[in-house]
Amino acid sequence: MTADELPIGRRVARWRVRRQLTQQMLADRLRRSKSWVDKVERGVRPLDRYSVIQELAQVLRIDPELLLGRQRPVTVGALDGVDDLRAALARYDTRPAPAGEAEQLRRLVGHAWLSYQHAHYPQLVRVLPGLLDAAQGGQASEPLVQAYRITSSLLVKLGEADLGWLAADRAMAAAGGDPVLSATAAVSVGQALRALGRGRLALAATLAAAEHLEADRRPPGEWAVGGTLLLQAALAAAGCGDTCRAEELTERAAGIAARLRGYDDPHRTGFGPVAVELARVVAAVEWGDGGAAVRRHPAVVRRAGWRLLPAECRGAYLLDVARAYLQLGDVRGAARALVDADSVAPAEVRCRPSARTVIAEVARVHPAPAGVARLAALVGLTR
Repeated sequence: MTADELPIGRRVARWRVRRQLTQQMLADRLRRSKSWVDKVERGVRPLDRYSVIQELAQVLRIDPELLLGRQRPVTVGALDGVDDLRAALARYDTRPAPAGEAEQLRRLVGHAWLSYQHAHYPQLVRVLPGLLDAAQGGQASEPLVQAYRITSSLLVKLGEADLGWLAADRAMAAAGGDPVLSATAAVSVGQALRALGRGRLALAATLAAAEHLEADRRPPGEWAVGGTLLLQAALAAAGCGDTCRAEELTERAAGIAARLRGYDDPHRTGFGPVAVELARVVAAVEWGDGGAAVRRHPAVVRRAGWRLLPAECRGAYLLDVARAYLQLGDVRGAARALVDADSVAPAEVRCRPSARTVIAEVARVHPAPAGVARLAALVGLTR
């Protein structure tokens, strides 16, 4: 029988022994009787209140989810490897990669992209330093650009926008003037600059790259890069309060999306009609029109392509929807969006500092909406 299949009382007993506690010691710390602990461990007394499970977990120094027999949840504390990423970006004395390892490097980059798209951020934090070292020592520019892009996107999510901008800038340099690689790097530049509050710079960088791509006839996969740049430019404009420019750029992106049918997506853009609709909602949130965002939202998640989007994309979007509900003062709506985001991509909610801010806003309500009190405990917020 695996640990997750054990009754909850047996899991309490196992963790008590691991912490070198007797039943009496555990009882004393819980301010309960030894008989109560014994009955819990034998399954005679059920643990059916989450507040009691939280209390037990706090004394045992574990996550409540471990007592519930669920997979260990992702939390901010699981991402201690950010310092390793910082060190990898600071290294310049890379060794040349052995000949013949280019294909292996491409496979590693592809795996890292999948980890990012599935929002497996703790795993990604662990593997990216080694991937950066390997890519920096390689001869091919494309894997290096991709590795920097993934690193930048992850760092922006983790609240390290300065480092994210550095990685994006490295991606731009590694592109070596190649118009398509430079355009993909510009997507990361735009994301990082927006996270830094440099909306005007983000708008200029992404719009220039998009217009450079439009100068030539391109295959559909590269149209998607141009469309993604236009959406990034639209979000930058929205963040600056330039709603007319944001709408104009979104319509241009919609025109590109309408021409794309079943294309390969080698540059991992996720671009298409649904991505455009998501951007319309997020742009409304950026310029402070939560009402418009909330009105558009139900139609977005009913679209056939919604569930085909990467978990990372859907989770991030639902966090923005939670922000929209908060702009309207609708705490219950924000709570629903948070819980939905957590079910789609737990790391989006549990690892991102911006998500903690939203959770804290919702958890201030007394009593906290169902599910949000649990999220607040998981990310280390106390009321």
